[in-house]
Amino acid sequence: MKHHMSKSLLGFFTASILMGCGATTLVSTPIENIDSMPLKIAEITENQKKSWSHADLVTDTIPGMSVDKAYSELIGNKKGTKIIVAVLDSGIDLDHEDLDDVLWTNTKEKPGNNIDDDQNGFVDDIHGYNLLGESYNEQLEYARIVRLKIGDAELQAKAKAELDKEYPEALANKQQYEQIYQAVKGADAAVKEHLGKTEYTKEDLAAIETTDATMQRNVAILTQMLGFADSIPEIMEQLEGGINHFTDQLNYNLNVDFDGRKVVGDDPYDIMDTKYGNGNPQNRVEDESHGTHVAGIIAAERDNGIGARGVANNVEIMSIRAVPNGDEYDKDIALGIRYAVDNGAKIINCSFGKSYSPNAEWVYDAIKYAAEKDVLIVHAAGNDGVDLDDPKNPNFPNDQINNGPEFADNVITVGALDPKFGSEMVASYSNYGKVNVDIFAPGTDIYSTIPHNEYEFMPGTSMASPAVAGVAALVWSQYPSLSASQIKKIILESGLSTKTAILLGGDTNNVSTFHQICTSGKIVNAYNALIMAQQIARGK
Repeated sequence: MKHHMSKSLLGFFTASILMGCGATTLVSTPIENIDSMPLKIAEITENQKKSWSHADLVTDTIPGMSVDKAYSELIGNKKGTKIIVAVLDSGIDLDHEDLDDVLWTNTKEKPGNNIDDDQNGFVDDIHGYNLLGESYNEQLEYARIVRLKIGDAELQAKAKAELDKEYPEALANKQQYEQIYQAVKGADAAVKEHLGKTEYTKEDLAAIETTDATMQRNVAILTQMLGFADSIPEIMEQLEGGINHFTDQLNYNLNVDFDGRKVVGDDPYDIMDTKYGNGNPQNRVEDESHGTHVAGIIAAERDNGIGARGVANNVEIMSIRAVPNGDEYDKDIALGIRYAVDNGAKIINCSFGKSYSPNAEWVYDAIKYAAEKDVLIVHAAGNDGVDLDDPKNPNFPNDQINNGPEFADNVITVGALDPKFGSEMVASYSNYGKVNVDIFAPGTDIYSTIPHNEYEFMPGTSMASPAVAGVAALVWSQYPSLSASQIKKIILESGLSTKTAILLGGDTNNVSTFHQICTSGKIVNAYNALIMAQQIARGK
């Protein structure tokens, strides 16, 4: 699982401190109207920030998915058919106040008796299954390839070259973050003492008059930091997050001697070794919040008056714990997909990805199995800011090989949008590709559930994928006669298109259009999807 890290923030910090100190007839608003809309000048409000992904592009000038409009104008109180959505991810906080009433429950299984009551091959799988056992921290796949000498000599050489490049970079980044953290911490303490305050504003900083060179430098550091966040505590939190991220990389992800799997007891490179894991997909550690956040985007209870609101109003979340703090194993993903399919999931959300997949065929076979059983898979495009159609940038899993034809018609791969309509609305970290990415959806600063009845904003294509899984569930719930491939087609064809020139990877020299960076050329729109679904369902 790749967590999104702000490259621009690191670059800015390093430079500033260390060195210097296709439209359809259903589109409710014609493309011409979208492209001639006045851009929003005002900052979005706190309430808008928490639900921007549900906003309507035309009325709000925010590139959301028109979810609120869909409910108010098309759905109302219609619940539709219950749809089971599997969240193939890290563990989920099954006791969360905003998720506890939307969990899938295996009623054929008696909890805690250590017996496989329903004889599905999994003991005590009440709300899903845990394929990681008690493990969580993991290597990246290329570190495992080096450690275990997996594959042929060419693969091993490629993996070793990547490891030899990435490890010193992670070490340097960790040291930079630590230096910056100390510089900001020192400047913060000095300014507080100078002002005689425990808190201060940008205006307080600007008002400091001093000839002391050290104090001038402290003020300059903090002023620059406040260009990136509203407060210094927020900056400190981001820096601590960076330090923790690179520490994890050095200790686990890129540590060639680390073996996170040994506590599980299986051979992760033997697809026939299936007797492992347990029936408790609850998150294991404090920082294991990814799966809970993803689940909330899809299904957080809409009418309980607390927290966040999921996209879909009639879903059950099946938790499958298969994604560690590091790269997922192909075996876990393949078996996780099969578990979801066999136990009634109609949609599987896959907010993960990696650049090496030694046993990709196991996952391909599972995707084909899901297609045969009419199950939709929604997958995150990844957070490297690169063109996935370039052979140098592989991303697994996918639904075609070497940019060839799709081998199954049940996978939607999703890129991420920022909340500001215009040339910068594709998130700088989001991967793209006309062959490999199908559509774009809101992904940056999405407010959702995290463990212990808490909520947080998170960025990433990991957040864009469940947004689309939620729309798919909403549409399928209302029109259950449709097939998985029809739901995919509806989401891709009913999206909003725009001719706006788009910056890619945050690079002003890399400009394109939606039609060149994803298969559909569109951004997801729940309102239009429901209208198209109604027409197709009636025409069946």
